[in-house]
Amino acid sequence: MSQTKQLAAQRRGSAGKGAARQVRREGRVPAVVYGAGEPPVAISLDFVAANKLIYAGHFLTTVFDVEVDGAKIRAIPRDYQLCAITDRPLHIDFLRLGKDSKVRVEVPVHFVNHEASPGLKRGGVLNIVRHAVELMVPAEAIPDSLTFDLTGLDLNDTIHISATKLPEGARPTIADRDFTIATIAVP
Repeated sequence: MSQTKQLAAQRRGSAGKGAARQVRREGRVPAVVYGAGEPPVAISLDFVAANKLIYAGHFLTTVFDVEVDGAKIRAIPRDYQLCAITDRPLHIDFLRLGKDSKVRVEVPVHFVNHEASPGLKRGGVLNIVRHAVELMVPAEAIPDSLTFDLTGLDLNDTIHISATKLPEGARPTIADRDFTIATIAVP
C-alpha cells in the first residue's frame, strides 16, 4: 500500500488561461483541487517537485496531503497535462477525498517466478493482455501493484484476475467476468 505524501502548495488568486501562464512564468505548475461536495480550490505547485513526482511513477495512485495556507486537503491526482514539445507539466487536477472514500485507479501488473514456468522454459512467450487493472479501492488501501505468480504455468495457460489476492475492500471495475491478464503463448 502506498503511503500518504506531503505536498506544499500556494493558493492562486485567479483562474483562467492568463493566470495559468503567469504561474508558469513564475516557475510553478497550476493545479486545482475539486470534489467531495466542496468548491474547487485553484493552487500552484513548485515546478521541480511536481516534475519529480510525475516522472517518479505511481503519481496517479498516490494519496497526497496538499497543504494550502496551513490547511491540509487530502487528495489524489486525477489527471495531468504535459507540454507536447518539452514534456513539462502544464496543469494537474486533484480529486479531494472525503472520509472513507473509494477511488477508481489503474494499478500496474507485475509477474514473478519466470524461471519456475515450464512453458517459458520451453520457449513460450509471456503475452501480457493487461499491463494495468482498473480497481475500485478504498483510498487508504491503494496497492502499488498487482503481482501474479507464473510458477507451474505451461504453454497455452491463461492467467485470470482471480489468480491474485486483491487488497481488502478492492474490486475490479470489470465485475461480470474473470478477465484475462496474460497467457503463455506458443513461440
